[in-house]
Amino acid sequence: MAQVFCNSVFLVIVVLFVRIDLSQQFQSSPTRTLLRIQKLLNFPAALSNWNDSTDFCNLEPDASVTVVCYEGNMTQLHIIGKKGALLLPRNFSMRVFVTTLVKLPDLKVLTLVSLGLWGSIPGKIAHLSSLEILNMSSNFLYGAIPQEMSLLSGLRTLILDDNMLAGQLPDWFSVLPLLTVLSLKHNILNGSLPDSFILELEGNGFGPQFPQLGNKLVTLTLSRNKFRSCIPAEVSSFYQLQRLDVSLNSLVGPLPSVLFSLPSLSYLNISGNKLTGMILDNISCNDELKVVDLSSNLLTGSLPKCLLADTRNRVVLYPRNCFVTGDQQQHPVSFCRNEALAVGIVPEEKKTYESRNTFLAPSIVGGVVGVVILFGIVYWVVRRKNEKNMVKNPPTNLIVENPSAGYTSKLLSDSRYISQTMPFAPLGLSTYRVLSYEEIEDATNNFDSSAFMGEGSQGQMYRGQLKDGSFVTIRCLKMKRRSSIHNFTHHIDLISKLRHRHLVSALGHCFELYLEDSSVSRIFLVFEYVPNGTLRSWISERHTRHSRRSLAWTQRIAAAVGIAKGIQFLHTVAGVYSNNIKITDVLLDQNLVAKISSYNLPLMAESMAKVSRGVSSGGSKDSSDQERINQEAQADIYDFGAILLEIIRGRSFKSKNEINAQREKLQEAISGDSVARKNVVDPAIQNECLDQSLKTMMEVCVRCLLKDPITRPSIEDVLWNLQFAAQVQDAWCGEYRSSDGSPVSPSQPKLSIC
Repeated sequence: MAQVFCNSVFLVIVVLFVRIDLSQQFQSSPTRTLLRIQKLLNFPAALSNWNDSTDFCNLEPDASVTVVCYEGNMTQLHIIGKKGALLLPRNFSMRVFVTTLVKLPDLKVLTLVSLGLWGSIPGKIAHLSSLEILNMSSNFLYGAIPQEMSLLSGLRTLILDDNMLAGQLPDWFSVLPLLTVLSLKHNILNGSLPDSFILELEGNGFGPQFPQLGNKLVTLTLSRNKFRSCIPAEVSSFYQLQRLDVSLNSLVGPLPSVLFSLPSLSYLNISGNKLTGMILDNISCNDELKVVDLSSNLLTGSLPKCLLADTRNRVVLYPRNCFVTGDQQQHPVSFCRNEALAVGIVPEEKKTYESRNTFLAPSIVGGVVGVVILFGIVYWVVRRKNEKNMVKNPPTNLIVENPSAGYTSKLLSDSRYISQTMPFAPLGLSTYRVLSYEEIEDATNNFDSSAFMGEGSQGQMYRGQLKDGSFVTIRCLKMKRRSSIHNFTHHIDLISKLRHRHLVSALGHCFELYLEDSSVSRIFLVFEYVPNGTLRSWISERHTRHSRRSLAWTQRIAAAVGIAKGIQFLHTVAGVYSNNIKITDVLLDQNLVAKISSYNLPLMAESMAKVSRGVSSGGSKDSSDQERINQEAQADIYDFGAILLEIIRGRSFKSKNEINAQREKLQEAISGDSVARKNVVDPAIQNECLDQSLKTMMEVCVRCLLKDPITRPSIEDVLWNLQFAAQVQDAWCGEYRSSDGSPVSPSQPKLSIC
């Protein structure tokens, strides 16, 4: 009897032990996964209290970390780092990180914000098949959104704001049955838009046509993209729409008055476009409309009375239009009419007189009989013959441009044209516009010799000042063969939209035409003026030109980051390659922000054929086209490496043989110790460089200068490594400064070591 009892007790103990062991294994698996995540994230402060004994399912939630379990399964994980988090270390792998995450297969909500994640999103993330909400915003994710995510059939919300994702927006978003919130703000995406109830795509490259969308939208944010079409009449059916923001695009055509009366709309922002037409003061408004921003368009007429009826509970902004009211800085009506012509919108009340030998100056629009026009032309030609002209043997021509002829409806609808990409544009940069010849003359004091800056392969250069007080650089291009304005509209449109913080951007243009056949004689391109000289003058020529001012190491890294960002924009957004960028083509503005001044602009090459080879027009590409683009992109990477070499060494090199020899010297220094690296760097900044930062810069430089183009890094790889170098240097200096290409201004005191 005692033996039976003992056996029974033994069996019970064994069963209990097995159950406890299985329970511990079940509980320890998620624990091990989370501790592995903690390690992969480089032990951030928010996870400092995680350890082997942490009961994650009962963890006290806070603003940074929340873990939610249901019936023993982990269903929600929220980790939010500090804003402006540094990139994770170079040994971080997004693939390994996601492989670890998928060991939590029951996750329905996953939030990973501001953690410094970098790399492309692996397709393996689709193994989290239960996901309903995914938020990975404010990181450094790049590349395309993986096709495998289309398998997440339960996905309801996807937020990937503030990353560097690029390429076409996948068409499979439209087939995700439950997707209602899609937010991809501040990336480099383009393509067609899906149907979602909440669609937030601010700061990408969508356009030029306004998208066809379902009428169940609640929020639509499309600001800072490149839409150039009209707002379609279909918006009248968006009865559930509560928030509409299409600001800072290039939308044209009349403003649909139905927008003011959409029954659910409470926020309307159409500012910063080129919308035209007369607004009537007797239209109706929705009582729920609380914020209306009509600023910076080409609207005329009277402000609707319904918008002004309840000013205490409603904010209405409408400056920089042409309303008859004198409030909020209105332009004269003639301004809006002329600007409408400049985008190809001819007011209905104005008729242009078309004739083979008759042209209309920008200040003469419609309603003028042919005799008066002819008289004006004859008078103008006679006057021009008597004026001083710096071009020898000037042709008998007209300095006029009929914008309605230059910007056709085809231009407005052609999806290949690059449109304005405002998230990259410099703050305060004026709107691109057509200038009259008189404005060019006034700006240069009639092309006075004191304004002449020089002449090169890209035409004559003049320094000037516009009537608004802004300083500009004017480039005069003399055409080598005769072509009509229509042959230049595509290229002018591309030039007008190549705006980026790290490019010297165009502000406007003026055509000079031959009288006899209306072909283009000269083109004047007006650019922003960058006052602080070339990057070379601050590095290898500083002893002669800036002996008391030179760039610190942190400022040099920031300049390199800025140049790389400019190249990335040219490649990924504009499709412009073969830019042949030299260090003398990089200028520094008043804050020492680096700007690329010479890149493969249309009209700058020897022939239009050469331009077309350097500018990708989009659309489908065969293998030979893609191979050519890759070769041209790698040529730009090599040129960048040459610039980086001069930044590091502090001296210029005239030939490829010299550059190759210096590359070998850097390679030897990389393989050596910190003393060897300090010995090859510019003596002016030897004591400022953290060795890890210097070594990273050297490694990038050597890889960019490799002889085999295939072995050179991508511009994204270059940019990541430069930002890493900047961040470790900043940490060593004892303060964090954003490495966005904006170093301290010359007037600010430098740190003793930075």
